[in-house]
Amino acid sequence: MSTSFRAIGVIDYKDWLNPKEFSYEPQDLRDNDVEIKIEACGICGSDIHAANGDWGEPYAPLAVGHEIVGTVTAVGPNARFKVGDRVGVGAQCDSCKSCKRCEKGNENNCKKQVGTYMGKYEATGKPSQGGYASHVRVNSEFAFKIPESMDSNFVAPLLCGGITAFRPMMTYGVKKGTKVGINGIGGIGHMAILFAKALGAEVTAISRNDKKKELALSLGADHYISTDEEDFATKYEDSLDLLINTASSFSETAIDSVLNLLAPYGQMIFITAPPITDKLTLTPFQMLFNNISVGGSVIGSPKDIEYMLEVAAKNDIKPMIETLDINEENVKTAWERMTKGDVKFRFVLTGYDKYFGN
Repeated sequence: MSTSFRAIGVIDYKDWLNPKEFSYEPQDLRDNDVEIKIEACGICGSDIHAANGDWGEPYAPLAVGHEIVGTVTAVGPNARFKVGDRVGVGAQCDSCKSCKRCEKGNENNCKKQVGTYMGKYEATGKPSQGGYASHVRVNSEFAFKIPESMDSNFVAPLLCGGITAFRPMMTYGVKKGTKVGINGIGGIGHMAILFAKALGAEVTAISRNDKKKELALSLGADHYISTDEEDFATKYEDSLDLLINTASSFSETAIDSVLNLLAPYGQMIFITAPPITDKLTLTPFQMLFNNISVGGSVIGSPKDIEYMLEVAAKNDIKPMIETLDINEENVKTAWERMTKGDVKFRFVLTGYDKYFGN
């Protein structure tokens, strides 16, 4: 069992695009914990928001990364895995397990939850560090057995991006014939198309122009709407039951026009986690007279993630990924390219043994 973990991350928020290696002392291995030797980690848009200070600057150094796949190397006496198991970890690594939310199975909404990074353990005050590292320690309740048929590199993006796309479909109860719109065809949006089709939905991809039309249709979308098309809000009104908004910022989305696509009693669920100062402006009368509702959704509970992995394995869902061996230069390159939108659609860090050693 390791007493010090190596990681790559932000040393200085003012120089965040120059990540550096550092070492840190991990959280003590508690009774329910597992220690995981990491083999792959997806790069999520949240990593950029955290690294560049969009969500504050709680501590440094900071290792981000919460789409982790690896092998269990140590366990507490009450952990639910054994050494050698291949497991995944998403955006949450702990919760209080005693509040009303946790008791009802909504651990992802626990007010004392610990994020896989940018979190803090209440008992010790130690900060959590993410998956751009040799190892990670988490509560085993927030680690998930990876189905044998699934490749680690394709699983990684599902552990945050995938469940974020999938959870609104669970909330609504998407089934065969449900008319689902996906607004924003990027890292999460393309996974949302794959999951919606797996559930039997009639899927409409929505983007600002026609540049992603061919791609969206190749992923399985049945229809495509470009919001730069004149009168699109009228032409396609009442065409959707559920609209999942994956756009990275509300300021870039014509919300009123897009909401007009919902049929009466339809729902728009946003999974957007924009800069903390971003605001969402709605028109009450539009919602009132169309009986539509707007809500948010964040990751999923442990049971949600396990179900999502079952659906992904059964339907052979594979996100579009580009792999990069982990090192300081490649992390820098990936972050720079992500800020320019230069990836289709998810980076996955690999080559952990090569950099950190066996």
